[in-house]
Amino acid sequence: MALPDQLHILAVNAGSSSIKFGLFTLNTDLTPVFDGEVHNIGGVHSGFVVRGLAQSDGFERVFAIPDLVTAVRVLMEWLPERLAPSSLGAVAHRVVHGGLHSAPSQAIDSALLLALYDSATADPDHLPQELHLIEEMRRHFPHVPQIACFDSAFHSAMPPEASMLPIPRRYFEAGIKRFGYHGLSCAYLMRQLATLQGSQAAAKKVILAHLGAGASITAVEGGQGRDTTMGFTPAGGIPMGSRSGDLDPGIAWYCARKEQMTPAHFNQMVNHESGLLGVSGTSGDLRQLMSEAHSDTRAAEAIALFFYQTRKAICAMAGAIEGIDTLVFAGGIGENSAVARARICAGLAHIGVLIDEPRNQANAAVISADISAVKVLLIRTDEQRMIAEEARLLLSIA
Repeated sequence: MALPDQLHILAVNAGSSSIKFGLFTLNTDLTPVFDGEVHNIGGVHSGFVVRGLAQSDGFERVFAIPDLVTAVRVLMEWLPERLAPSSLGAVAHRVVHGGLHSAPSQAIDSALLLALYDSATADPDHLPQELHLIEEMRRHFPHVPQIACFDSAFHSAMPPEASMLPIPRRYFEAGIKRFGYHGLSCAYLMRQLATLQGSQAAAKKVILAHLGAGASITAVEGGQGRDTTMGFTPAGGIPMGSRSGDLDPGIAWYCARKEQMTPAHFNQMVNHESGLLGVSGTSGDLRQLMSEAHSDTRAAEAIALFFYQTRKAICAMAGAIEGIDTLVFAGGIGENSAVARARICAGLAHIGVLIDEPRNQANAAVISADISAVKVLLIRTDEQRMIAEEARLLLSIA
């Protein structure tokens, strides 16, 4: 059906410490109207920022936002005043843990909500706040379609050898497996890769390095996700800002016996007290650690560990698809830190990765050297746009 230009899609992306959002005109190009973020929830410098198409449309306010409930209230005090329900074609939500849902998006109804509440224990750091935000949006915009866009759907085609966990098979049969995340970012990056380098490049062997506070490495072949570092929950994979990444399961048993640590405390530790923050003891922000590394051994060790594990994961993903033609850096670290890209790629020459340092320092779109066997790209990801795109496609076939 033809989509009316006067309607809009509100894309909402709730994370563990932020709520990002963007408003797009519901047309073929998805023209952006504004975007914003309630950021650093629970942190020292939390606040609310909005960026409009015109400079005068934006603002930033810094104030205490202690928890997600407060963040949702701040957002919902601002949004309804600027969005008449009649102007909304849909509200589309990033749902991190899509469970066994393999479709990229689905209209939210009572049955889907019940299924999501049922799986919330598998992703306690994202799903509860996502569900709270969905409920609030449904309450404020009761007649506007609400759409779930699943972050794990991109990885649903992973083969059994990549998705199965090596535990008793009854768990796999009950739906317990490696799901993978950052799927909306992966889908956007692959679409942009096809636009920038052509569909043939996107159909080859591609490694996506989404590096930020949350980080993952994904292997893509023939446009399909074949393997990824994150697993059953977003805490798996490589070390992140405050998440541990993969651990020997014996660590849980050790903590329970030696420290009488409860399961809830262990979950808190591996999600919020580990990674760069845990190793450094000071911060999960790579920029801050880099500024302190010359005088703080622990900061230097945290950085070295992150680069080493990222480099190792890229090699593992290349092994999963038997080669690599293109390496894409994205995410806050991948897009903005030339030092991080250089130090990661310095150990990848044996698989054909060679970057051009002037291009890398300039944050060029292509940062690989002309003689590099692997093309290395920097692509700025846009999950909100991808959320809106998935919703638009769903509405167009409804």
